[in-house]
Amino acid sequence: MQPTLYIFSGLPASGKSTLAKLLAQKLCAVYLRIDTIEQALRDLCAFNVQGEGYRLTYRVVTDNLNCGNSVISDSCNPIELTRGEWEQVAIDTGANYVNIVIECSDGREHRHRVESRASEVHGLTLPDWDAVQNREYHAWTRPHIHIDTAKKSIEDSFNELVEKLGLEDHLAVQRL
Repeated sequence: MQPTLYIFSGLPASGKSTLAKLLAQKLCAVYLRIDTIEQALRDLCAFNVQGEGYRLTYRVVTDNLNCGNSVISDSCNPIELTRGEWEQVAIDTGANYVNIVIECSDGREHRHRVESRASEVHGLTLPDWDAVQNREYHAWTRPHIHIDTAKKSIEDSFNELVEKLGLEDHLAVQRL
């Protein structure tokens, strides 16, 4: 089976990491989180990270796709530039790719998530609500799967994702 790059995108606290990790577990795919890589660069190299985390991750993704492994990338992916770069990584390796945009459309719920979550990445300072609201985030013009997690359980959101990806039979999904 041809490897696939599952490109998860969305604002912080939208639910993308939760869904990305669940899909990685079900597919036995490689999971790469930009927050983890960028924080490691800050901790180990002591410099202000800009696009380096994405560029480093593209190389790790390329290695894995070339080995035949499907990969789940987990990042905000806020601008057209990085969206095109993710797709190009898949194209250059002959892999499939799918853009998956995760959103929490309910502002009150999204704010609560932002303000109540704890960092899963050692040393990472999470953005506050103002930073999330004011983050540069381009409108999507590329084909993508959209999952709105507002007012839904993790199970319902994940099942919707699996259905939209057409993976029900392939995964033989064990419901959460």
